[in-house]
Amino acid sequence: MKTSVSNEIKTLCPGAALGVLHYKVTVEPSSTQLLDFFDSTIAKLSDEYTLDAIVQNPHIAATRQAYKALGKSPHEYRNAAEAMLRRIVKNAELYHINNVVEVNNLISVSSGYSIGSYDLGELKGTVELRRADDGARYDGIGKGSVNIEHLPVLYDDLGPFGNPSSDSRRAMIQNGSRDIISILYSFDGRDGLRPWIELFSKNLKKYCGIRSIETWIV
Repeated sequence: MKTSVSNEIKTLCPGAALGVLHYKVTVEPSSTQLLDFFDSTIAKLSDEYTLDAIVQNPHIAATRQAYKALGKSPHEYRNAAEAMLRRIVKNAELYHINNVVEVNNLISVSSGYSIGSYDLGELKGTVELRRADDGARYDGIGKGSVNIEHLPVLYDDLGPFGNPSSDSRRAMIQNGSRDIISILYSFDGRDGLRPWIELFSKNLKKYCGIRSIETWIV
């Protein structure tokens, strides 16, 4: 699937880049091994971070700055990596969803990149990161109608479906055999993405039984 970043985003956020993983997987409840690893990682991050330190993570700081540049308040609309780390520091549990989402969230909170995983079977045509128009909304996962105007949002030929704060229900990851793309949202350049893409791939293979993964950066 072709992926790109719009010229408007590139102009307003010169460091914008996407790290992409494409793979086929059986989505199912996480194994005990994965959940143990998940919980131990969360416990470690809880000890390492304070609320003040979260916004100093360079990837989170860059995402917050990108929101400002696009005209969206990073305080009212926190990116997913920041929001999850705040829950961790406050000792609020992260939800266990399924094997793919667990690995997605582990890489996100460990790196500071917000990450979305999407069902390719629900997408059509090319995918582009754009600045959402005035008044744009979609049905968010567990949130009803979500205001996405001015956020950096992924669009396909059918419309918007994901952003660094809250994804839409349309391409959400559900159990069964799925064709998936996972996208790391970077706003401080391409250089930091490759190690986390490689770790993401390693964990997908270890905990989700994936044999082949295609990766690229745009």
